[in-house]
Amino acid sequence: MSQQHRTRPSGSGTALSEAYDTALLDLDGVVYAGGEAIAHAVDSLLTAREGGMHLAYVTNNALRPPEAVAEHITELGVPTDAADVINSAQAVARLISEQVPAGSRVLVIGGEGLRVALRERGLEPVEFADDDPAAVVQGYGGPDLTWGRFAEACYAIARGVPWFASNTDLTIPSARGIAPGNGAAVEVVRIATGAEPQVAGKPLPPMHKETILRTGARRPLVVGDRLDTDIEGAFNGGVDSLLVLTGVTDGAQLLAAPPEHRPTYVDADLRGMLTGQPEVAETDGGFVCGGWTASVRDDALALDGEGEPLDGLRALCAAAWTQAGDGVSRLDADKALSRLGL
Repeated sequence: MSQQHRTRPSGSGTALSEAYDTALLDLDGVVYAGGEAIAHAVDSLLTAREGGMHLAYVTNNALRPPEAVAEHITELGVPTDAADVINSAQAVARLISEQVPAGSRVLVIGGEGLRVALRERGLEPVEFADDDPAAVVQGYGGPDLTWGRFAEACYAIARGVPWFASNTDLTIPSARGIAPGNGAAVEVVRIATGAEPQVAGKPLPPMHKETILRTGARRPLVVGDRLDTDIEGAFNGGVDSLLVLTGVTDGAQLLAAPPEHRPTYVDADLRGMLTGQPEVAETDGGFVCGGWTASVRDDALALDGEGEPLDGLRALCAAAWTQAGDGVSRLDADKALSRLGL
C-alpha cells in the first residue's frame, strides 16, 4: 500500500525483523526514556540482530556525540558501535558544510554532539557572536542550557549570519515526564529575531539522506514513537514505519493522524519487530482485526467485539483513516478508545 494513500495499518506474514534489512530506530521514547531502557527493548533488539537485522539508531537529539550514545546503548545491554548512531547534529553539520567554506567558524548553541559533528565536516565550533561565525547552529543542549546562549544566537542572526537548527522537536521524553525539546528553544530565538532557521532533523530530507548514506540500508524500517518526526520522516522518505506506543504518541493522536503521520504498522513496544503484524480486513460492517470490528456510525467511530486491545486500535485506525476521511477529533477518538483502555 502506498505511503501516500495509507488507509489502514498493514499486516505482515513474517516478522518485521525478517522482512526488512535495517531498523532505523529512534532512541528517546523507543529504546530508553530518561536514560533507562524501556521494557522489552533490550531483549527485542538483541533478538532482531541475532536474526540478521542491522540496527541503526537515528535520533533528533543532538546533545551527545555518537560515541557517547553508543556507549549508553551498550551499557543498557545492546553492544553498539558509534558508526551505528546517526543524529541530527551530523545531518545539520553536512547541511552547513554545503553552504559555507571549509574551515569556517560556526557559533554553537547546544551540546558536545554538535561540536563533534562540525569538526567531522572540517568546521570550527565557536562560542560567541563576536567570534565572526559564518553560521549559527542550534541543537538540544540539555536542561542546563542558559538564557545567555540564546542571546548569542540572536546577536549573530541580527547581523545577517545564517541560522541552522538540528531539529525542531518541541518536546523530549524524560524520566519525570515530557520536557521542552530543542524546538521550544528554537522558538525563543525565532520570536526574538523574526528569522527562520534551516532545519536538518526528522522529518526533513537532510536527516533521511544522512541516515541512508551512513547505513547503506536497502529495505529500511523506521521505528519511532512520534508521528510528526519519525513517521512523517518515513513518509517523506518513502519507506515503511513501525509506531511503538512507549513514547509521546497515544491512541487518540494516532486515530486523528493526517495521511503523512500514518504508520505502516502499530505495536505496543519493540517486541512488535519480532512478530508478524495482523491484517486489518474490510467487510460490509467496517474493518476487522482480531476479534474487533470498527466502523463509523452516525458520523462517530464505533467499536464492537472483544480481544487484544491493539487489534481494536488497528481496526479503529482503518475506520478513522478511511470512513472518517482525514481523521477524527480528539474527543471522538477518546470515546472510541475507552473500551480498549488505551
